[in-house]
Amino acid sequence: MITPAEFQQASASRHAICGLLGLVALLLINACRQTLFRSKTEPPSVFHWIPYVGSAVSYGMDPVAFFHKYRAKYGDVFTFTLFGRKMTCYLGVEGNDFILNGKHQDVNAEEIYGPLTIPVFGSDVVYDCPNSKLMEQKRFVKFGLTQTALEAHVPLIENEVLDYVKLTSEWKGASGVVDITRAMSEITLFTAARSLQGKEVRQKLTADFAKLYHDLDLGFSPINFLFPGLPLPRNRRRDAAHVKMRAVYLDIIEERRENNLESDAEHDMIWNLMHCSYKNGEPVPDKEIAHMMITLLMGGQHSSSSAGSWILLRLAAHPNIAEELFQEQIWTSSPPEQRGQGNSSSTRLHPLHSPQSEEPPSHCRNPLRGRRRQGAAVLPMVTSTSEEYFRDARSWNPHRWDEPRHNAVEEAAGEAVVDYGYGATTSGARSPYLPFGAGRHRCIGEKFAYLNLGVIVGTLVRNFKFSTMDGKEGVVPPTDHTSMFARPPQPSSIRWARREYN
Repeated sequence: MITPAEFQQASASRHAICGLLGLVALLLINACRQTLFRSKTEPPSVFHWIPYVGSAVSYGMDPVAFFHKYRAKYGDVFTFTLFGRKMTCYLGVEGNDFILNGKHQDVNAEEIYGPLTIPVFGSDVVYDCPNSKLMEQKRFVKFGLTQTALEAHVPLIENEVLDYVKLTSEWKGASGVVDITRAMSEITLFTAARSLQGKEVRQKLTADFAKLYHDLDLGFSPINFLFPGLPLPRNRRRDAAHVKMRAVYLDIIEERRENNLESDAEHDMIWNLMHCSYKNGEPVPDKEIAHMMITLLMGGQHSSSSAGSWILLRLAAHPNIAEELFQEQIWTSSPPEQRGQGNSSSTRLHPLHSPQSEEPPSHCRNPLRGRRRQGAAVLPMVTSTSEEYFRDARSWNPHRWDEPRHNAVEEAAGEAVVDYGYGATTSGARSPYLPFGAGRHRCIGEKFAYLNLGVIVGTLVRNFKFSTMDGKEGVVPPTDHTSMFARPPQPSSIRWARREYN
């Protein structure tokens, strides 16, 4: 006679066997569907065993290696599955041009970026408004990105760096150790606030405001591309931080209007936006001003923090290059913000790396131009790290920019100048090096990013020597591929010693 315990054990075994058989059947069906029933008119597809998850694991471990591997196998156009979404990759300079110069009615970024950015930036700006309105908003913020404005930013940025090292305990004394990822996160936040947003906003960057920024920054988690509304603690903090940061900007605007402070205030970005109107005559609403200011602060700091950390880590690992940069500043008259070789080498090797990255993976909406409702990913990082265009492509060598671009296609050669609604820019997307995108998707903050990083790095190199923690040259930490910004691991520390001439 079977006891109840034996019956339960036998029942559990049967359920386990049935579950295992079901899983095996599911995997086999998935494999057969990919190998036997794939349309010959579709691009080749990366095989995956696990439905829905697709290639997420191998992609997430090392995106650059993932795309180089399957480009070698399938060519410049292939598809892979990422958490239930089919992504078709268009690689190489032709792929860059096809997507980045695609017409807006054919491809768009809103459906990809919207879930991630709207909770962070806010409503009615960037990807929560029609593209034509976004182009007008980009035109508004170019107020702070003119040549005259950029020149005025230089002393502001330099003073912020000098004040930071004077007031931060990690930089006290003749030598020490600094977590450069945290330091660059704070420095770039302060410089972006002071230069792009004005004295009034910078003065509000107290510990409480910085905490709000940090909580809002956590909203840029890759999982939020797919599930932005998950009731995670970080998402709750994100939403609360957005409300409080918006209130800070609204209070500034209200105070200026109530106390008639506009004429006495700096002609900063808030002042500019308060005097802007859309083409239909509507003044920019205060809520949208606040949301654009949040966007500017995030955009002016986020990628610059990662790039700046890599530059300092690379200079610590290559003290000869750091010394060249120091001597260049001492013995030449050209200011550091005009020299971007170190910046270019770092953004080439450590770009934003995911398909949901700086250049929009786009949804094809015109069946004549692509498969309807399918994600289309453009990945300039593939050409920027390819031996096809750069000799010894995975090495960090600022002097490569002293030479012709290794048979690279020059970006502006033969390309038209186009105004997409925010000012003239080249339509060129055929260069293998596109760290800031191209065409309508070109980042309008490119010049500011180079200037900001140039002044920050130049100021630090004039005042400090850097070295790795173990004294070994040429070695930097591995890339943190869990971040969409290809940042160094946090923390990442380097040694510094104050230069004697100071």
